Amino acid sequence: MKLAFVTPRFGTEVIGGAETAARMLAERLCLRPDWEVEVLTSCALDHLTWENTEPAGSTVVNGVTVRRFPTASRRTLDYFALDGELRVAPEIASLAQSRRWISLNGPMCPDLVDAVAESDADIIACYPYLFATTVDAIAVSKVPVILHPAAHDEPALYFSAFRRSFRDIDGLVYHTRAERDLMEDVFKIGARPQVVLGLGVNDPAGGGRRGSEILGLGDRPYLCYLGRVDEHKGCGMLADYFARFKERNPSDLALAFVGPVSDAAPDHPDIVVTGTVSEADKWDILAGARVMVNPSAYESFSLVVLEAWTLGVPVLVNGACAATMEHCQRSGGGLWFDSFRSFESAVGRLVGDAGLRAVLGESGKRYTARNYLWPSIIDQYTAFLEGVAARGRRAPLRTTRLDLHAGGTAYVRTGGGGHG
Repeated sequence: MKLAFVTPRFGTEVIGGAETAARMLAERLCLRPDWEVEVLTSCALDHLTWENTEPAGSTVVNGVTVRRFPTASRRTLDYFALDGELRVAPEIASLAQSRRWISLNGPMCPDLVDAVAESDADIIACYPYLFATTVDAIAVSKVPVILHPAAHDEPALYFSAFRRSFRDIDGLVYHTRAERDLMEDVFKIGARPQVVLGLGVNDPAGGGRRGSEILGLGDRPYLCYLGRVDEHKGCGMLADYFARFKERNPSDLALAFVGPVSDAAPDHPDIVVTGTVSEADKWDILAGARVMVNPSAYESFSLVVLEAWTLGVPVLVNGACAATMEHCQRSGGGLWFDSFRSFESAVGRLVGDAGLRAVLGESGKRYTARNYLWPSIIDQYTAFLEGVAARGRRAPLRTTRLDLHAGGTAYVRTGGGGHG
């Protein structure tokens, strides 16, 4: 069985939930006997610019064959203008407007689209829903296509162009039940073959150092955020809430932001911003945290929550995020906040009560071991892929190439099968 992943970018340098998830699945699936895996992706690593920084052609990354194709152009200011216009009322954006948004969002990779159309794979897996590479691959593929939406409740999800595109997928793989419920509510595609899979969690791989020493905090207790330091991830809100907490609750508690910095780094005497760190340092910092905080409202899974639980570290999440709330409610492994007052209360309880931290951390650890070990995840995934491949592609449709006004190209499947 041959599987081809289609992702907008790929590599160990890419720090992002969907792209990291695709890489983790590909690396483990290619170890299975009788499975061949390749990745079709762009030459870009930066999702803000789509600048071609990697050479075109084939390479091998951690055992996975990766075929890179150049992007047709960098992202332009036209994208931001259109995005600002459409996000106000995405449900009423016209089909043409939403197709143009997808084209401007990119990345536009004509050679990648051709490679999908000519692929000898048994099945194509697109990851995530949001980008032009996914929409174009769904349109041109001659073999069954599954979609890993990695969806959360955001304006773009309601664009009519995605509704049209999703008519032509052959199966769906979700991270959480909450993501499945969201997709069903928006697109009414519950009759399509689907599975709630999630991701496996790697074993902790710390280097044995004290996290507070790595951070230069001595013996001070600290909260920890892991991931891209970005306003979209709620980092600005977390920094503001923490500063207010310290004003009202003086102590030696610190906050560490651990990960690449996309926006201006928070500036506060009790906040440490590390930038990118080694895998060993990441695990050591996480192990030493009193609490791992994920303030993002826009997550479809949140691997860092499960990584914290493998170490018995409790978590604090944004109550507006359905995926992380699902993890906490099902596991009993963390608390959540929906305002500064609830943040203040939760941090105070967690930092001040070692017994509570131990109970929550242990509950999260059991939940992770029960649901998110890699052998079981890959067994479920291969069985699902084989079933979708056996059903075959939905009714074959013609593909039309649309040159969009002031912004790129779209591929649309037309005719036959009741699809438009």
